[in-house]
Amino acid sequence: MLNDIVVISGNSNLPLATEICETLWQPLGVAQVRRFSDGEILVELGENVRGRDTFVIQSTCAPVNDNLMELLLIIDALKRASARRITAVIPYYGYARQDRKAAPRVPISAKLVADLLTSAGTTRVLAMDLHAGQIQGFFNIPVDHLFAAPVLLNHIKQTYLKNGKEDLILVSPDAGGVERTRYLAKHLGAPLAIVDKRREAPNVAKVLNIIGDVKDRRALIIDDMIDTAGTLTQAADFIMDLGAAEVLACATHPVFSGQALEKISSSALSSVVVTNTIPLNPTGIDTSKIKVLSVAPLLGEAIRRIHQEDSVSSLFV
Repeated sequence: MLNDIVVISGNSNLPLATEICETLWQPLGVAQVRRFSDGEILVELGENVRGRDTFVIQSTCAPVNDNLMELLLIIDALKRASARRITAVIPYYGYARQDRKAAPRVPISAKLVADLLTSAGTTRVLAMDLHAGQIQGFFNIPVDHLFAAPVLLNHIKQTYLKNGKEDLILVSPDAGGVERTRYLAKHLGAPLAIVDKRREAPNVAKVLNIIGDVKDRRALIIDDMIDTAGTLTQAADFIMDLGAAEVLACATHPVFSGQALEKISSSALSSVVVTNTIPLNPTGIDTSKIKVLSVAPLLGEAIRRIHQEDSVSSLFV
């Protein structure tokens, strides 16, 4: 158990917060996050945090605005209770895709969220697989940006390379994800392919071509998140039409909005591997194709190192 540390969680991902505390041999801090009848959020800390190193675990996933507001109010409560340091542990950073002005007269929402977190009293941020790396620069406080790559690599090696890697090819779902996919391909000694797609509207994209040879290969699509799963399932069907032996997918954040799970269930994908940065809440939907890996040990180790003032650079792989 660590000394003078308090780990608190909002309501967005209590199972992950509990698992992180188990890796730290640390009890989850006492905090009540309730709602009044009109929807306003009330936060009440149940233990003394004065002069202590505090960590708030909260994914700003759906309902995004509620979870973001919970996080801000918890941070404000810790600041007013004289916590020595407040680290926002954000496994999934909502609004991350709005990281630039993609059209006239639109906000840069990811920057606004960063400003809100800082103004609330956050002194450090620990995030995982930000959709755009430049979001780190939106903060004027330290940001530790972890990647789920070690967790995914370990699973890929144990599951997909048991009988050799000659038939495995890694596929980037778009040009923006090439660097991420190339990194994994290099560590696996596998070739790389790229999906050529056109985005016609938000959450609407059309797959036009595959750059690379996927014939008779097991194609593993790598992405940072799966939202509506439209591009992913289109790409999987397209790859199978080109003669691939099998199509699989790995992603860090299972956003799974709209009909995503139904699309995956009825698609050519044989397996989809995600992490628990966002809780999976199936409601009578077939999730047999979904495999969830835990990032709790990785986040727990980062929290331990931050608390003990150790280097966390070896975790940035």
